[in-house]
Amino acid sequence: MDFDPLLILFWLKKLVSVLILPPLLPFMLILVGLLLAGRRPGLGKGLAWVGLMAGLLLITPASVGWLLEPLEPRQPLAQSAIADAQAIVILGGGRINDAPEYGGDTVNRYTLERLRYGARLARQTGLPVLLSGGAPSGDMPEASLMKATLEEDFGVTPRWLEAESLDTRQNARYSAAQLQAAGVNRIILVTHAAHMRRAQSEFEARGVVVTAAPTGWQGPRPGGSDDVWPALPSAHAAYAGWYALHEWLGLLAYRLTR
Repeated sequence: MDFDPLLILFWLKKLVSVLILPPLLPFMLILVGLLLAGRRPGLGKGLAWVGLMAGLLLITPASVGWLLEPLEPRQPLAQSAIADAQAIVILGGGRINDAPEYGGDTVNRYTLERLRYGARLARQTGLPVLLSGGAPSGDMPEASLMKATLEEDFGVTPRWLEAESLDTRQNARYSAAQLQAAGVNRIILVTHAAHMRRAQSEFEARGVVVTAAPTGWQGPRPGGSDDVWPALPSAHAAYAGWYALHEWLGLLAYRLTR
């Protein structure tokens, strides 16, 4: 295999993210605190308590909602906002390897949520679709898996595939190049609500005018009441907490490397 510094950087970022994101982050803080407790009791106990509180806050809906609120758009796409759009861009959200019921790789549920909403918009507007997602493991690109799902399950054929990207920044860079070569610079961007802020910023940095089409809200729903967001810690809140912290760290990393 040829040495690819971008691919090495991608996997390095994945490794670092495992260490600094939940569920491992709180346990790492507690572990370091316990290891320090013998020599530095005050510091050790403090770190252990910080880890415990961080773990609790990242699975509690109220605190997770506080993290998500600045990330997620407060309103869904309005029909009046799509009049000038020239294309729909759907970003990949992950894959399932060797799914036995499908006889091989397929999209995961997060990509499926994006494809479902993107297909709905494509049928409503008649706009051409670009799918974006690469293959960090060297297998079939995620965009190709998305294409198969979009065509077979939703009856929509994409016009463009962007199959080289490894992250959101590359999604924007490579997609913008294809779109602009086709004379397209105004898009409807489909991704999860919590991911929209980072994704939209990257596309706009490439000179693309973005109309946000968020889906898959994980915090309080737009226009909904607090009753739909239970107060007790839950598995849903734990995943949403991971996603929120992931996006905040992504925004910080992209700002530092702009």
